[in-house]
Amino acid sequence: MLRERLTSAAYGVGWVLVCQVPESWARAAFRLGADVAWRRQGQGVRVLEGNLRRVIGPDHGELRKLSRKVVRSYARYYLEVFRLHEIPRERLLASGVDIQGAENLERSLEYLKNGRGVIYALPHMGNFEQAGAWVIANGAGSFTTVAERLALEPVYERWLKFRQGLGFEVVPTTGGPRPFGVLAQRLRAGNLVCMLADRDVSDTGVEVDFFGEKALMAAGAAMLAVRTGAALMPASCWFAGDTEWGIRVYDEIPVPEPGNLREKAAEMMRQLATVFEQAITEHPEDWHMLQRVFVADLDGSG
Repeated sequence: MLRERLTSAAYGVGWVLVCQVPESWARAAFRLGADVAWRRQGQGVRVLEGNLRRVIGPDHGELRKLSRKVVRSYARYYLEVFRLHEIPRERLLASGVDIQGAENLERSLEYLKNGRGVIYALPHMGNFEQAGAWVIANGAGSFTTVAERLALEPVYERWLKFRQGLGFEVVPTTGGPRPFGVLAQRLRAGNLVCMLADRDVSDTGVEVDFFGEKALMAAGAAMLAVRTGAALMPASCWFAGDTEWGIRVYDEIPVPEPGNLREKAAEMMRQLATVFEQAITEHPEDWHMLQRVFVADLDGSG
């Protein structure tokens, strides 16, 4: 699959070469690699285009143009991740960031100062690692997140050390303590948790309406909000120009009054899916979803 090939190849040379050559050279090389992968139209690109078709419609020409932009955006994500650990805090704070929903960002930081946990729930968009480092630099302190354990253990270990070096606490989905319990502890202690929530990786996801179809999304963020009283704040990231990027924090999704635990979480996930629709519609070229999320694709009927 494209994702695995990109991951294996990129990590093999990333930290060794990318930071040793001029940035312009690295960008050109990653763009070339993205274009080669896109032209081959492997399984990852085909799945990507199936997802994008729900966003913009079935026009083949427009779909191919958009998928090329997404693969280039995905390559840019890897490039900028590899160079991120060399960026001083001062430069990170001074970087060109388009901040939207600033009042919600400030509100979430105020919650943390007052001891209330906060959950940022994000789709796979833009460079969420850089956004996390930026949020930490802006006073959030460390935060806890969950990461899938990659099939290639050396790659996973390097990824883990990289994120830890940025100030992230990383809980693996498998092979460690139960992620839900760790995250709940952190939230009850008034800390920040960041979670990618637009794809189910646990087979316990919630079915939601998403771009006019049924999709499965991870319910953990909503379940944690219901269980711990933490604020569920949707967020999204995107790229702007050649070096700038953007971040938006949306209104808090409150816990509904009626219903049991699962019913409340399901309703919050439906609202979260609506916010994700908005974010992806505004920046579809930065939605790096190369996995199946729609039920019709998951059950083989689409």
